[in-house]
Amino acid sequence: MKQICEIKKLTGGRYLVLLEDESMFPLYAKELEEFGIKEEGYLGEREIERIFREILPKRSKLCAMHFLQSTDRTEYQLRKKLESLFYPEDIIEEAVSYVKKFHYIDDMRYAVNYLECHKDSKSMRQLEQELYKKGISRETFQEAAERSEFPEETEQIRYWLEKKHYTGQGAEKKETEKICRFLLRKGYRMSDIQKVIRCDDLYE
Repeated sequence: MKQICEIKKLTGGRYLVLLEDESMFPLYAKELEEFGIKEEGYLGEREIERIFREILPKRSKLCAMHFLQSTDRTEYQLRKKLESLFYPEDIIEEAVSYVKKFHYIDDMRYAVNYLECHKDSKSMRQLEQELYKKGISRETFQEAAERSEFPEETEQIRYWLEKKHYTGQGAEKKETEKICRFLLRKGYRMSDIQKVIRCDDLYE
């Protein structure tokens, strides 16, 4: 038996149950009633086992599949989503393993597709930073990059100059400095920027 220390109301008709051993799990109101869960009450080991072996694993897997239904995600993104729904760590691990087994998540596939989609308009450095924030490791990024054919970054710079309507002819120094800063923030090397817009004397 374990004492129920607190019950917190969540969104979507769910409640977070906190036990005396600091374990916690989300249930719906009808399940609180089914198990007789009340603050300062007690929950038997048989009921806890049923919650952790039947209810939570099934629900977390369905939640994971629903989250992945409309668009591809990384493993990191899926884990963060399940964490935000207050699933326990071992339940999250089980759900992630389940969807990985059926290739519903595949970080290499995600990285390759992301690079293919954005390689014409973003620098390698920017793409690496964006994928890192999505949980893609440096090793996965490097392997995915090897599977993709990238255009020369000078061509990408020309794309951005055209998009920003910058011709360079008769442009004021302030305008050229501004476009250079923009391209540097995009992750392009100054040497490549200089090749395209010939701004060698800007930062002397």
